Amino acid sequence: MPYRRLPNTDTARIRAMRIALRKGKELPPQKLAFSSKTALRLEKFLPQFENCIRSYRQSLASQTVKGKDYNEVLKKARIYLIHFIRVMNMAVFRGDLPDKTRAYYGLATNESTVPSLNTENELMSWGRRIIEGEEFRIRKGGNPITNPTIAVVKVRFENYLEAWNHHNNLLNKTFGCIEKNNSLRQEADDIILHLWNEVECSHSSLPEKIRKIKNEDYGIVYFYRKNERAKAFQMEAQKEIC
Repeated sequence: MPYRRLPNTDTARIRAMRIALRKGKELPPQKLAFSSKTALRLEKFLPQFENCIRSYRQSLASQTVKGKDYNEVLKKARIYLIHFIRVMNMAVFRGDLPDKTRAYYGLATNESTVPSLNTENELMSWGRRIIEGEEFRIRKGGNPITNPTIAVVKVRFENYLEAWNHHNNLLNKTFGCIEKNNSLRQEADDIILHLWNEVECSHSSLPEKIRKIKNEDYGIVYFYRKNERAKAFQMEAQKEIC
């Protein structure tokens, strides 16, 4: 007798439960190979599991699509901040602005390097410092830096913050679906295991070949071991010859 293999993917789990649920609707309770209690449990659980899997896939798809937009907005915000700092440093280098100008932005007055903006935290931190520093410097009577102006930089930065919030909401939703799905998968596996045990027990008195066919009709999946597969092929070949 080949061995059965429980589903190991969400698609396979749903397919196994759908087959069993369909049998439960086709046959009266007294002819069904699993109990009414299992049928009720299955009928209640399957829609919940399907909806959760569907929500996860939709959330993941949305995250993938929106992720491209997010990366583009992030890239723009980083470029504008870098260009602003470079323009400011060039003005200092030319003597148009004093060295102490860098202090408004939290930068070392004796260095012209652009700070690292590679991570989200760095981009947010330096973005706020640069914008607040330039606005404060202008209020103190300083001439605005142009090309880009801080107003343009601020728009790009605020677009990034909005995109970041939306991106993180999508991530949190996806992670929430993953956690819920993990919990539901355990219940799905328990239902399928209990269901298949009941079906096999109901058909245990039948001859092996008929028993296998009856069980498969309820969605149970069987696999032959390597030696059993070869033996089964030989038997089928002999039947064809006869």
